[in-house]
Amino acid sequence: MAEPVRGEDAAAIPRGEEAALVAVQSALADRPGVLAGARALSHFGEHSIGWVAVSALGALLQPRRRKAWLVAGAGAFIAHATAVAIKRVVKRERPHHPAVVVNVGTPSRLSFPSAHATSTTAASILLARTTGLPLPVVLVPPMALSRLVLGVHYPSDVLTGVAVGAVVAKTVGAVADRVGGDG
Repeated sequence: MAEPVRGEDAAAIPRGEEAALVAVQSALADRPGVLAGARALSHFGEHSIGWVAVSALGALLQPRRRKAWLVAGAGAFIAHATAVAIKRVVKRERPHHPAVVVNVGTPSRLSFPSAHATSTTAASILLARTTGLPLPVVLVPPMALSRLVLGVHYPSDVLTGVAVGAVVAKTVGAVADRVGGDG
């Protein structure tokens, strides 16, 4: 019978969410283009700026749908702000286990929930209302997975971000509907 792992060796073995992060990174990070793509998504989603820019461009290119495009951008920004507010209350630090490789810089040490997952979910739901395309199914999984590949969030950070983003999108959409007009 093998001896149980104790002491420093036991601490080096990732468990729970850290083990999940290591598994995702081991399975995907070395594949061609994965890290570059994950980093590109990270930069696009930083402070929801990519979603705000897409929404502004849509408003410019489709003046008759301007309100719907602007609602999507506002929703993405509100989702980001909501995630930041939650982070400041929860104060969960980002993964820092030695087996987890951090592959991108972050603006803070706080991780719960993932603001990238939150704003991407809100943006994709609201942009789907605007375009009629199934954007959440296409956009949310890559952004969510990128946060794990980059080693900057625990899986629960990402899942909670998706849930918060969906709630924000539903709320922003309902308020926009009440205000009237489809833009």
